[in-house]
Amino acid sequence: MRATTRLRELLKGERIIVAPFAFDAMQAKIIEQTGFPAVYMTGFGTAASRGYPDVGLLTMSEMVQSAGYIASAVSVPVIADADTGYGNPLNVQRTVREYEKAGVAAIHIEDQVWPKKCGFMEGKRVIPRDDMVPKIRAALDARRDSDFVIIARTDALAVHGMEETLERCHAYREAGADLIFVDGLKTREHIETVAKSLRGIPLLYNGGYVSVQEAEDLGYKVMITAGTIFAVYKCVRHLMQELKDTGRTSISAEREHLFREFTDFIGLPEIYEAERRYGVI
Repeated sequence: MRATTRLRELLKGERIIVAPFAFDAMQAKIIEQTGFPAVYMTGFGTAASRGYPDVGLLTMSEMVQSAGYIASAVSVPVIADADTGYGNPLNVQRTVREYEKAGVAAIHIEDQVWPKKCGFMEGKRVIPRDDMVPKIRAALDARRDSDFVIIARTDALAVHGMEETLERCHAYREAGADLIFVDGLKTREHIETVAKSLRGIPLLYNGGYVSVQEAEDLGYKVMITAGTIFAVYKCVRHLMQELKDTGRTSISAEREHLFREFTDFIGLPEIYEAERRYGVI
């Protein structure tokens, strides 16, 4: 079954779809192995993994390449950050087709100006509502796979407040967006207001402020969550400080066990089997 079709089936179900963050294929494989039904390619993490803050410094091609590595590493659907679509409606159409070719099942496109900023950063600006609607329509027209999911994201809350945000959500849904994503929700009140005001519209929630169960109870359909980039930062920084301070790391004692476990996880046994099958020395 195509990943796009699988995601459509999941969206028809009663349970919330939890898609943890990944910024590379290894993390995506961990997410799939843990049992989650989908993976989310985070733009924030993808930018950080290349040494940049999430302020629009990565190109569409760089984001698509990352999405392709992730999608090829897992069998579960991948939902990917596509920033603003990288331009006007015509640029959006190429963006949709490139992400489709990369093998992802869904993308979200936001209504910020370009260059954009992470949804939780200060200083965001958004384009007029009437400029975003044609971008959504262009994205829908560009799909070659009708199951490919188009998610419209608005960052208007911090800029224009809740009333304008909700009006944008209705306009984007009427334009044909499959899901609506209000980013920058920082309070339970706002999370609940969005859910109640948009009841009946499939919603994506960028998690952290409420649990998976609470988000499901409120009616959210998809939850992207867990800041893997922060976990990696914290663990690696601790490990490097330990090495600097003591001359060794506590993980050294587990090196042999972890090497075997990790190489099994990453697919080395399958490589060995293929080498035997094809007589590779």
